[in-house]
Amino acid sequence: MIVDLIKKYKEIILYVFFGALTTLVNIVVYAVATRAIHIEVIGASAWAWVLSVIFAYITNRTWVFESKTNTLGGIVNEILGFFGCRLFSGALDIFLMWLLVDVAKAPDLMIKILSNILVIIINYIAGKFWIFKKKE
Repeated sequence: MIVDLIKKYKEIILYVFFGALTTLVNIVVYAVATRAIHIEVIGASAWAWVLSVIFAYITNRTWVFESKTNTLGGIVNEILGFFGCRLFSGALDIFLMWLLVDVAKAPDLMIKILSNILVIIINYIAGKFWIFKKKE
């Protein structure tokens, strides 16, 4: 019974797992950049985004959506789609950090966590139905 549920929801389970790890990468890089290196909020968010997107592409392609694309053109399209989507969600993250932390003076780590939850949802939908869409 449990094994059947795991098989049925394998993709979602893996996405949540690797999404949590991606979020952890994003938050740890952000925290280190702002607290240890003293980079401003927007710069730290940008660095956190770049490193977490590289991690996310590798894990999404390999384990979550198990991409079978192996032609150069197909992989380039995948990468462009993935990074394009992540650019949008990364810009959304940076905008929310600026608006809610810099302008509204909300607690930065709380907003960073909430922003990442929204980003995870957007990225899953894009990955499943657009970037790594299985060929029928």
